Amino acid sequence: MQIHVVQAGQSLYRISQAYGVPVDAITSANEILPSHTLVIGQALVIPIVGQYYYVVPGDTLSSIAARFGTTAARLASVNETEVNAPLNVGTRLYIPPMPKRRAYVNAYIAPSGMTVSPALTEAARQAAPHLTYLAPSSFRIQRDGTLALPPLGDLRSIAAKQRTAMMLTVTNLEEDQFSSDLGHLILSDTALQDKLIANIVRTAKNLHYQDVHFDLEHLLPEDREPYNRFLRKAVIPIHAAGLTMSTALAPKTSATQEGAWYSAHDYRAHGEIADFVIIMTYEWGYSGGPPMPVSPIGPVRTVLEYALTEMPAGKIMMGQNLYGYDWTLPYVPGGAYAKAISPQAAIALARQRNAEILYDTAAQAPHFTYWDDNGKEHRVWFEDARSIQAKFNLMKQLRLRGISYWKLGLSFPQNWLLLEDNFDIVKLLP
Repeated sequence: MQIHVVQAGQSLYRISQAYGVPVDAITSANEILPSHTLVIGQALVIPIVGQYYYVVPGDTLSSIAARFGTTAARLASVNETEVNAPLNVGTRLYIPPMPKRRAYVNAYIAPSGMTVSPALTEAARQAAPHLTYLAPSSFRIQRDGTLALPPLGDLRSIAAKQRTAMMLTVTNLEEDQFSSDLGHLILSDTALQDKLIANIVRTAKNLHYQDVHFDLEHLLPEDREPYNRFLRKAVIPIHAAGLTMSTALAPKTSATQEGAWYSAHDYRAHGEIADFVIIMTYEWGYSGGPPMPVSPIGPVRTVLEYALTEMPAGKIMMGQNLYGYDWTLPYVPGGAYAKAISPQAAIALARQRNAEILYDTAAQAPHFTYWDDNGKEHRVWFEDARSIQAKFNLMKQLRLRGISYWKLGLSFPQNWLLLEDNFDIVKLLP
C-alpha cells in the first residue's frame, strides 16, 4: 500500500495517473465518492503492491533500505541503479513489499441498550476477517459474584465465520463507571472470588469463548497485591478449562507511578501471570481534557518501552484508538466535553468546513481547525493512514505481540487495509 498526502490542486484523476491505479480503486479503498472534493492534507491509501519513496536531502540507498527493512542491493536491483550511485532529490524509488510478521489483533465492541445495533453488527462483520479476537464489552461483575452479560446478538456467529476467537471481557463497571468499591469488595472476599471465578469459567465455556480478559480499573492502591493474588487464583481454573487469560493495563511509565488508574496495576506480576496483556496506550487527549493527540507516538513508545522492562514483548498488545475528538475552543477545564469523531467523519468535516489537514510529525498525528456556524473555533485531532502506519512501525520495531483496538463502530477503512499490508493476522480457530 502507498500512503499519498493530498496537495493543493491535486485531483483523484491526477493521483490515479501518477500511480497507475484506477480512480475507482482509490475511492473504494478510502470509502469516498468520486465526486468528493479532496481535502488538502488528507492521507489516501493507494492500493499498489509495495510502495514508492521520494528521495529527500541526505538520503542514500543504505539509509532508505534501513528505513524500510530491506537492503541497498535489493533497492538498487529493483530500481536499476548502482548501490553507491548518488541520489537526486525528488527521485522516485520503488520499495518492494517486505515479508510480513505475525500479529495478534483484538477489537473491543461496546453494545449499549438491550440489543446489538445493526450498525455495530455490520462493523463487527467488516472487522472480523482482520481480527484474532473480538471482545464484547463488557461482562460486568455483580456484588453477589454473578456476571451481567452485555447484549451479544450475532457476534459469536459472525466471529466464527472468520475464525475469530471471542474474548470474555470482565469489568468492575457499575452505572457505566469503574468502581473501586466493587473492586475492593471482590478482591477482599475469597468466597466471593471463588463464586465469581466459577461463574466466569462456566460462562466462557457455555458461550464458546477462548479468552478471559480482566479489565479491572480505578482500583484502590491497597488492592494492588490482592488483585495479583486474585489473578493467580483465577488463572488455574481458566487454564484447566482450556482457556487463556489476559488483562488490561493502564499506560504506566514506571512501577511506582501513582494515581487512581495506575497504582493497582502491577506490570511485572501481570506479565508473569497472564498469557498476554493489553496496554491502553491512548486517551492522552480525552473528552474532558485539553485538545491534543489521543495517542501521540512519543508517550506511546515510552509506555511500551517501560513495559518491556517488566515482561516479554511477546505478551504485549498495544492499545490503539479508532477515533479522535472535536474540541470547542477555548478549552475550559470542567467545561463542555469534546465530541468523539471517527477518522472518516473528521475528513468529511474538514471537507465541509474547507479546512486544511495538518500533520504533527513529533506526535505523528493529523489535526485541523475550523469555525462552526456560531462562530466558535474548533480543534480536531484524529487518526489517519500516516499515524496508524507509525504505530505499526513501532509494533514491528519493538516486536510486540500485536494490537488491540478501542472500539468498533467508528469508520477507519485505511486502518484495516494497512493492517493487512503490514501483518499476517493470527487466527486461533480451525
